[in-house]
Amino acid sequence: MPPRPVPPRIDGAVTQAALGATGLAERAGAYAELSKFGIVLLVLVSAAAGFMLRAPLGADFPWAHGLVVLAGVMLLSSGASALNQVQERERDALMARTAGRPLPTGRISHAQGLAFAAIATAAGAAVLWIGIGSTAGILGLIAAVFYNGVYTPWLKPTSAFAAVPGAIPGSIPPVIGWVAAGGGLMDTGAIILFGILFLWQMPHFWALALRYRSDYASGGFPMVSDVVGVEGTARLILLYASGLTAWSLAAPTFGVGGPVSFVLAALLGGRLMWLAVKFAREPHDQRGWLSLFLFSNFYLLLLFAGMVAERLLWRLL
Repeated sequence: MPPRPVPPRIDGAVTQAALGATGLAERAGAYAELSKFGIVLLVLVSAAAGFMLRAPLGADFPWAHGLVVLAGVMLLSSGASALNQVQERERDALMARTAGRPLPTGRISHAQGLAFAAIATAAGAAVLWIGIGSTAGILGLIAAVFYNGVYTPWLKPTSAFAAVPGAIPGSIPPVIGWVAAGGGLMDTGAIILFGILFLWQMPHFWALALRYRSDYASGGFPMVSDVVGVEGTARLILLYASGLTAWSLAAPTFGVGGPVSFVLAALLGGRLMWLAVKFAREPHDQRGWLSLFLFSNFYLLLLFAGMVAERLLWRLL
């Protein structure tokens, strides 16, 4: 009989290290979920756009300031998002869309989530205040306090139209970037960028809310569709999409972007309006909300990228 093959010897230390690495990766993934890192990335894009559209270009470009802005905004946004999940952990457990989040599943405890939120928020505010200035720090704190102190505990559970005032904190990051680059709080550019983010959030959120309205009902959150119906919500989406398109087209007139940005805003706005009109005509079509929701993300990314690219191009020319 041929000899049996001897199984390879498994080193206990290597196995333990592999298990530890896996556990560390899972823990890091849980905290990334807690911070809603996908949303944080979009926030960083808007803050970076505000900075790039105001900062001096060329040899004097303030790279260090830009990195500080991104670090502060990332920490603040992560902390606010984590605190939001701590505040809504019981409601999240009732909704299929959010039941798998770290707090309802027990992957992160309430105390751990609260500690992470407090440390990230405090660190983000300190980075902006010390590294950039008091105005940037105060803006960051206003966004966090409004989101976690007004919108999450009070507006969202009681008002079907909470998304409108709730869009205020989400519109502040590009203003932080603008101010950090040397601009003023009441500059036309800062107001234009704030308005773009503000108007963008309603079509984006209400399309998602229509898709998951039964989920939100399970969590006890009133939705716009409860008041004006699905058809009425679709018309409101069209209204805000129209306002966003008009506001974006007006931006070059006020010095934010130029002819390239105007053409890009027209193309993106035309597509957004077409999707919004189509959805308003057939609001019960499941494909309509998804197309509108997905394109709203591309709209913001492409518009900001185009504005920044045009500014850099004119500098090179």
